[in-house]
Amino acid sequence: MKRALTVLACICLLSGGLYVAASKWAIRHETLNLFDTTRQRQVAVDLAVRRDYERKANEGIWKLPVAIISNGNTVKNTEYSFLENVLAARGYLVASVQQDNPSDPPLVTKVGLPYVGRLDVYKKGEANILFVVGELEKLQPNANYDHLTLVGHSNGGDIAMYFATEHPDVVSKVVTLDNLRVPFVLNKHMKILSFRSTDPNFKTDPGVLPTPAEAKVDGIDIVKTPYQHTWLSDRGPDEAKEHIQATLDKFLGQTASSDLSPVATDNPLIAKMGPAPYP
Repeated sequence: MKRALTVLACICLLSGGLYVAASKWAIRHETLNLFDTTRQRQVAVDLAVRRDYERKANEGIWKLPVAIISNGNTVKNTEYSFLENVLAARGYLVASVQQDNPSDPPLVTKVGLPYVGRLDVYKKGEANILFVVGELEKLQPNANYDHLTLVGHSNGGDIAMYFATEHPDVVSKVVTLDNLRVPFVLNKHMKILSFRSTDPNFKTDPGVLPTPAEAKVDGIDIVKTPYQHTWLSDRGPDEAKEHIQATLDKFLGQTASSDLSPVATDNPLIAKMGPAPYP
């Protein structure tokens, strides 16, 4: 019996190793060090795409859907591989954009100003996304740039939501991980998924989250997690990343109508995740 269990464990380890190796082989990663001459600004991008879908696109028989990931403050654009892999596995051309550079001024909060004084930061992020999309159109012409999927963590989530507010005609999906400042877009033609942390150090500003009625009408899915704010990146434990990956994968596979979970009627947290005591 002990020998059988040992053999089974070895088989599982081997299978897991082969799966990881196959995943790494199947998804191609590339670093793009772009430079926007108009703004005299460097914009780094971590690109991820499934090789077989990229080949189909190059042959003209497939249009790659496009996903843009925006990093959170103090987190690098390369620290969202767990999100990149889910999106790339589903056939997306994924561009994880470094939204802030070392030469940028520190992120500050100015109470009383629009978006607590961060409007210029969001406009900069908007310009970065527009620039990256323009460069990708040259590198990957067989992709669909008319229906973008925007993903962002923290400040990057606010950038994603701001961009979607300003360009609703080219955004079809928005996924945020604990964006705190920019109110959700209310647009029934745009699917939105948001993961919320349980972290006393990061509080969502009033008016950012939709009401339950608004979420129901516009098909917005809000997932309350037991995780810390910074865990919503590669820095989080495997359990957190796996839960987020599974929910994101389900969201991406949905049809136009949302079925992630029933809509709550007493608060705007539509879905909850993980075995934690919720407030």
